Amino acid sequence: MGFLDKIFGDGTKKERTQMENVKLAIIYYSSTGTNHQMANWAADGAKEAGADVRVLKIPELAPQSAIDANPVWKAHSEATKEIPTVSLGDLEWADAIIFSIPTRFGNMPGQVKQFIDSTGGLWFQGKLANKVVSAMTSAQNSHGGQEQTILSLYTSMYHWGAIVAAPGYTDPVIFASGGNPYGTSVTVDQSGKIVEDAEKSVRHQAARTIQVARAIKNGLTQNF
Repeated sequence: MGFLDKIFGDGTKKERTQMENVKLAIIYYSSTGTNHQMANWAADGAKEAGADVRVLKIPELAPQSAIDANPVWKAHSEATKEIPTVSLGDLEWADAIIFSIPTRFGNMPGQVKQFIDSTGGLWFQGKLANKVVSAMTSAQNSHGGQEQTILSLYTSMYHWGAIVAAPGYTDPVIFASGGNPYGTSVTVDQSGKIVEDAEKSVRHQAARTIQVARAIKNGLTQNF
């Protein structure tokens, strides 16, 4: 067994049963549905890996008039109104967090930034340290700032003292979604559909996040 296998396990059924107590918050912001879809794929992958999962949305800050003026945005807002809004309590509950957010001018949306900025109290108390975090994103074109968006979010995570679980190139499925080592990133066509074959990549990223979180939660030393 290799060094990393000793730390993270070999992914067998026995290993997966030991991950059932890992708690994952999947936190997304989505105006037209792309990142909501990715969040659901991540939830499927994490549940298969044995995690307890909460799918949570970041509060909308845009005026209702702007939402109503865009039929797709309005329809998605109505379709997801029952999904719980993320709270600081969800962050405290979670062992691991996956963010799925769109790109806005090569950065995270204002809605996401405001939520991150609200976490100062937890950060001050040390309650965000050692959370295992991974991130995904979307944009309208393949050079729309996806990598920068993920990296900008990770910068905040380093301030938390979180442990970033990037997918790297740990599975061939990553290349089908564009090969972004920082986190799954997708483009969206004019009809609003994801261009890349991204579902397997998202599910792998979620499973890897749970693997790392289990190792952290159980203690690395017992796996050597």
